[in-house]
Amino acid sequence: MAGKKYLTDMDEWKALFDHYNKIKGIHLRDLFNDDAQRGDRFSIEDGGLFFDYSKNRVTSETMELLVNLARACNLKEETERMFTGEKINETENRAVLHIALRNRSSVPIYVDGKNVMTDIEAVLQRMKLVSEKIRNMQWPGFSGKPVKNIINIGIGGSDLGPYMVCEALKYYSKRDLNVYFVSNVDGTHLIETIRDLNPEETLFIIASKTFTTQETMLNARTARKWIVQHAGSDQAVSRHFLALSTNKSEVERFGISPSNMFEFWDWVGGRYSLTSAIGLSIMISIGYENFIQMLEGFHAMDKHFRERPFHENIPVIMALLGIWYNNFFNFHTHAVLPYEQYLHRFPAYLQQGDMESNGKSITKDGLVVDYATGPVIWGEPGTNGQHAFYQLMHQGTQIIPADLIGFIKPLNNDYEHHDVLISNMFAQAEAFAFGKTEKEVRSEGVEERLVPYKTFPGNRPVNTILFDKLTPYSLGKLIAMYEHKIFTQGVIWNIYSFDQWGVELGKVLAGRIYKEILGEPMGEHDSSTANLIKRYRRIRFE
Repeated sequence: MAGKKYLTDMDEWKALFDHYNKIKGIHLRDLFNDDAQRGDRFSIEDGGLFFDYSKNRVTSETMELLVNLARACNLKEETERMFTGEKINETENRAVLHIALRNRSSVPIYVDGKNVMTDIEAVLQRMKLVSEKIRNMQWPGFSGKPVKNIINIGIGGSDLGPYMVCEALKYYSKRDLNVYFVSNVDGTHLIETIRDLNPEETLFIIASKTFTTQETMLNARTARKWIVQHAGSDQAVSRHFLALSTNKSEVERFGISPSNMFEFWDWVGGRYSLTSAIGLSIMISIGYENFIQMLEGFHAMDKHFRERPFHENIPVIMALLGIWYNNFFNFHTHAVLPYEQYLHRFPAYLQQGDMESNGKSITKDGLVVDYATGPVIWGEPGTNGQHAFYQLMHQGTQIIPADLIGFIKPLNNDYEHHDVLISNMFAQAEAFAFGKTEKEVRSEGVEERLVPYKTFPGNRPVNTILFDKLTPYSLGKLIAMYEHKIFTQGVIWNIYSFDQWGVELGKVLAGRIYKEILGEPMGEHDSSTANLIKRYRRIRFE
């Protein structure tokens, strides 16, 4: 991109825009009618994963032009910079090495001249020892009873990631352990979680890199009071709390022994951290061997992304299709629709991963973008979504590209249910793409006045992502696939995907308003905010 101020100045971008104007009106019905082998040609298979992108409004020429754009944006070079530990998070002067956390090869990865794999393996082994003690009921609480209730207290990536995975892999979990997640600073979240639990049998995992995160530490202090109140001694804290942090002094001040602190590093972003010590709750739930299988799945997709040519590279294809719709068709939302109840938290997890990464409007050159960046990511499991928002997706005025995710083999051997589930998934993909014409409606004998209402325009783009089975390995592949899609789009949009400065302003203002709520003189605010603070104080303290 040398010498170019904006992505939109590039010849490859202009070629895509010209191409868009030529084919924007083409319908998926025509694309399939003109090519009987389209379903085969626009799909990729990779070790238990089948990715069908044939139901997208693209031709072979479209894909060639999109790949040309990726090349011109130096995607290959930027990928190598990430994998080799360069400090690509330039605004924070940090490497971006979540890929090192699941590096299952013998190849070292260096940051500032140090092989980080040594420290990663050491933390993994400590996680293994502690998780096995807990799983074997050999971690006694203050009364001598073994802990069986595990509560992870975190927020953002230290909650969404492990919570999503524990739900996704619940089939593989140890069922005499109960794993809970508390994140919201609203006291209801913690209070309702511990209400019916026995403190003697409850262990808290406090996940905060700095051990100063406001929401996490307030919940942690409330949990600490609960344990101490029932135990009658501060000494109980060391038996009922683990820390996932880098701030040893704050951890010790809280009462947690350094031997119960698990380290991670500044080159691990929160939304990419579930394969670090942040995943301790996952390892406790599913066991060390399953955790390692998940890492193997991540690593397999890392290799796929790094080594496969762009035309055969699933994350790259996903990213390019997203750019095609977001920047040329102006479709600014994207739905993630898993046809698997175990993945019910997956869309929420991806919301953070995508929107916190690419919700940026300043280029790496410090310029305000003149094009759209990250889309709005949302979704719910099928078939629930079919009875909620699919109406808008089928016949509404907004076109929403979607990913439909499914698995061929059910985990609970419930084929009667599963066959219905997957038939719905395939049917919805077909309906999104092809719709139903007026001619087809009339052929069914529908009353003429109802024909417009029963006509479906179709031409709604959809990817179908089909795995053989939901396993720790396949889940790792799935998550890594989206991570690299997000990275690819950030490279092409020329933005920094691994910082999140937009999160900071609200934190600073909240700290100031909190003090004012408690009685400090009010500073300058707009009239709306000032009135809200005054009203809260008046009724709060009346």
